[in-house]
Amino acid sequence: MNADTIMTFVLGLILGVGLVMLLTSRQTRLLKRNLKKDAEISIKERTLELNEKLAKQELDIQTRESQIEQKIKASNKLEKELEEKADNFNAKENELLKEQKSLDEAKYNAKKLERFYRLKLHQITQMSQKEARELLLQATEKDCEAEIQSIRREKLGRSESEINDEARKLLLASMQRLSSQSLNDATATLVQLPNEEFKGRIIGKEGRNIRTFEHATGTTLMMDESPDSVLVSSFDPVRREIARISLEALVRDGRIHPANIEETVKTSEDAIFSSMVEVAEKAVLQLRLNDVPHDVLTMLGHLNYRLSNNQNTLEHSVEVSNFCALLAAELGYDVNLAKRAGLYHDIGKALTEEGHESHAMAGANFMKKHGEDDLVVNAIAAHHKEVEPESVYASLVMIADSISATRPGVRTSSVDGFYQRVKSIENIAKEQQGVDDAYAIQAGKELRVIVKPEIVDDAGCRQIARRIRSRIENELSYPGVIEITVIREQRFNETAV
Repeated sequence: MNADTIMTFVLGLILGVGLVMLLTSRQTRLLKRNLKKDAEISIKERTLELNEKLAKQELDIQTRESQIEQKIKASNKLEKELEEKADNFNAKENELLKEQKSLDEAKYNAKKLERFYRLKLHQITQMSQKEARELLLQATEKDCEAEIQSIRREKLGRSESEINDEARKLLLASMQRLSSQSLNDATATLVQLPNEEFKGRIIGKEGRNIRTFEHATGTTLMMDESPDSVLVSSFDPVRREIARISLEALVRDGRIHPANIEETVKTSEDAIFSSMVEVAEKAVLQLRLNDVPHDVLTMLGHLNYRLSNNQNTLEHSVEVSNFCALLAAELGYDVNLAKRAGLYHDIGKALTEEGHESHAMAGANFMKKHGEDDLVVNAIAAHHKEVEPESVYASLVMIADSISATRPGVRTSSVDGFYQRVKSIENIAKEQQGVDDAYAIQAGKELRVIVKPEIVDDAGCRQIARRIRSRIENELSYPGVIEITVIREQRFNETAV
């Protein structure tokens, strides 16, 4: 290779390197220019983002500053109000302290003045504080007595008159719709015999028949002088009725011996208990009552053989139930509850030796065990005022029971009991201060009381009448009502000649 070739190669190489370097420098400048543009764009975008965030933060700061300023203003206002209230409270407290001080001073001065006048009064009248107080009360009572009595007489008279008129109308309207028998026959205890020979057959050899009969029935047969009758005696009316039916069946059959007696008594018992349920079912059906348990029906059937002062207890209970229903309908209360309370009010009389309670409480507990309504249970327990009545149904039962028991001829009473009741009524009246004499008339239905006119005035007569009424209601048991009349009379006689 010659020198020219080498030279040419070197020059070419140098020229190529220069071109490459030139191209590389140009690309580098282009790349720098592009990178600079991208950097500027990124910077602008970031700057915009930062500016937006900064604007939002400034807006939030301004909002919070505004809220803080409002809270500060509200706090300042509240603080100002509290300060004003505290100032007012302090001012009022100062006023109260001043008033309390003035009141204490006035109280002290009043006590001083009271002691002074009390001393003066004691010096003048020589009276104690108690005597002066009593004298003042007597004078005040005397001044106001006439006015008080007038107002009292007007108010009480008008209210009692209105209540009595309304009650009378309601009771009459209900009683007129009720029709019942006026008298019930007593339970028959005599058994008629065809002839006197049957007495010996009833007694039997060595008394075997009569002992068997009395043991089976729990009754006593009394053979008196009458040849054609035998008296059946027992405190239990059901046993007495079983004995009566059994004895009549034995007399009709004619075969009287221990085996036949026991069989007849058993048959009679079944017939009686079956008839008791039937009678009770008829009573319940008559009253249109539902959901009556079988045990309750059995107890109601027992009442058909029990008498109270010659009045059939079951018929009395049905009558009370009807009357309660009529009253409840007039007053706008539940007729069904009133019927149940009236029908069950004496069911305790059919219970024997259960808890040694009165028939009202025993009947209430019995019906409560059988799921009866609480209002009905209370009405049963309260119909003799042994517990406090909790509803109007108790009052309805009391009224209906009283009316059913006091209808003319419905019950009979002994002469001794009647005489004792009349004397008790007169004695209660005679024990009142200022009473001269007292007379019970109209079979104890009316009481006439004569007072001493020089001791008792017109207002005192009314007070005596009220006291007598209260004692009679609380201490005596009597049918119906008793009218009390207090008489104050003065007579002046002169004879002209």
